[in-house]
Amino acid sequence: MLPRLVSTPLGVALSSLCTLSFALWTSSAAAAPVREKENLRDLFFGQALFQAYQENYFDAIVALDTELNQYRRLDEPELDPFTTHYGQAEFSVGDLELSYRMHREAGRAIEAVLKGNVPQPVRNEAAYRLAKIQYHKQQPQNALHALEMIEGRVPERVRAEEQFLRARVYMELGRFEEAVELLKDLKGEPSLAGFVEYNLGIAQMKAGQEERGVLELTALGKTGSSDPARQALSDKTNLLLGYHLMETGELELARPYFDRVHLEGPFSNKALLGAGWVEARAGRFDRALVPWKLLQDRQSTNEAVQEALLAVPYAYGKLDVHSTAAINYGRALETFSHEIDVLSNSIISIREGKFLEALRRKEADQVQNWVVALRNLPGAPETHYLLDLMASNDYQEFLRNYHDLNDLFERNESWLGSLTAYEDIIELRRSYYEPLLPGIDHKFRELDARIKLRIEQRDKFASRIEQMLVSRRPEYLAFADEQQARLKLARMREILARGPRHYSEEAEARIARLEGVLEWRLSTEYDQRLTEAYKHLQQLNEEIEKLQVVYHSFVRSRQAATHSYKGYNDTIAQLRSRLKMAQTKLETLMARQGTMLETLAVNELDRRRAQLESYQIKARFALADSYDRANELQEQRLDQRKIEQHRSSQPEALPQDNPPELEAPTEEGGDA
Repeated sequence: MLPRLVSTPLGVALSSLCTLSFALWTSSAAAAPVREKENLRDLFFGQALFQAYQENYFDAIVALDTELNQYRRLDEPELDPFTTHYGQAEFSVGDLELSYRMHREAGRAIEAVLKGNVPQPVRNEAAYRLAKIQYHKQQPQNALHALEMIEGRVPERVRAEEQFLRARVYMELGRFEEAVELLKDLKGEPSLAGFVEYNLGIAQMKAGQEERGVLELTALGKTGSSDPARQALSDKTNLLLGYHLMETGELELARPYFDRVHLEGPFSNKALLGAGWVEARAGRFDRALVPWKLLQDRQSTNEAVQEALLAVPYAYGKLDVHSTAAINYGRALETFSHEIDVLSNSIISIREGKFLEALRRKEADQVQNWVVALRNLPGAPETHYLLDLMASNDYQEFLRNYHDLNDLFERNESWLGSLTAYEDIIELRRSYYEPLLPGIDHKFRELDARIKLRIEQRDKFASRIEQMLVSRRPEYLAFADEQQARLKLARMREILARGPRHYSEEAEARIARLEGVLEWRLSTEYDQRLTEAYKHLQQLNEEIEKLQVVYHSFVRSRQAATHSYKGYNDTIAQLRSRLKMAQTKLETLMARQGTMLETLAVNELDRRRAQLESYQIKARFALADSYDRANELQEQRLDQRKIEQHRSSQPEALPQDNPPELEAPTEEGGDA
């Protein structure tokens, strides 16, 4: 079984404050893939594995499907080395299709495995993977039905993941008590460290065990880590608890959770904002200014920073420092005005199609976080406003679908170009071979006639040798000159027979002597000549075999030459037609996905622009109020100063009362 190698950007998992995203979980599970040590017997299967480990799932699926189709058409498949990997390959196709988010195809492949005659551990693992597909499709009830198909022991390497998936399915279905029991058993699982505790705390809080849930999440939030993903999980936990306690009015308890959030992490802005609001709600506006002032100087596109731009002058106003509040409101207004213009231009840019155009660039596959980086392109939208949107699973799904569709479209374009190249190659072959064929065919006919002649000679020769083995036939072994001599002697004998009186006895004796000499020679050399004849027959057979080898080689070469340019036109035409139909379908799907991406982005930018416009209105009113209050305070100070100056400019008032010693003596005193 191929290990799951799905890697999901960290940002995908960082938006939701309710539950841990499935994508982050799968990424964590893929962080330590189980690489089984198996002997590779088939290189094509190894190629598919190589592509899978490189996360080139489409190439891996194409390679594996091709190998499986070829294997199923073999007459003797047991002789193919792929036989060793056949079962693993069939199961891996579903796994790869799941990795490529072909959920429907992967579900069919896994259901086929479930219906097949496979061992129970394999069936259990297939049920687990089917449940994961259903869960990923946000169908928890179907996922639970798939999990209920598991009987007996689950393979060790997926047992923890199966339990974790079951717990998350229970949470989706509102069965938090059962989820708590499962998650408690999973605590301490190294591959799921942190994620189990996070979900356990959430499940306990949802199950009414508020105190236990808070304690569980608090313990998780206190664990630091050098791993960015684990640190982000810790920060996310602290942020969740901080806002939860602040909403329930536990202000003194909430502040430490915000303080634990890493200042350079992705949750730091929201933590600083929350820390400020905790102090503000407690009436300690001077202390609220500390995190807000720090937040005020950060990236102005961040939602928390923009809220802090309003919060800072609000706090100064509460501290009766209205002039400073007015200055900060002015700064906020300037920032909001600039950002509203940026948002308006970004919306126009998206509606003009520049966003999708940037997504289709080659850099999208080469540059990490390309969607964020494309803001630097001329005319591209400000994608910093889309970070929260891009962190959502739905947007990431649309984005990956769009990238995959674009990749398929470009592959098809490349294949269409390859078909044209194939046609050019075929035409070049045709123009090269066809002029050569008439001359080659002429030589072929000569060769064919030569072979037939040799075969005829061989058969005749062999027949004579067989006859000589049965009955002695010396005349068959006569050389050419001897054959001529025999023929001449035969003709002379005929002439002598037609007119014997015209020839002397001496002539007849000489003919008889010559015939005798010839017959003597043939008789005495018969055995030797028969042996030589047999050797010559063998040589003739060898020559015929060589000629037949040349003949078959010629036939194969001629067929290869003609097959190299004949019979391809219909296939290429069919492939071109299918590719063009696929391109039309891909264009339609890309348009839908692109429209969805643009709509989501524009809606998000519209929301942020409306929010900034609302902030702008509030800032203007607050600015005017600050000016009024500052002026009123200034007037009060001026009045106070005038009063003090007036008092200081007046002469010293005469005492109205006489000193006691100047008072007239009382009658009682006088009498005394």
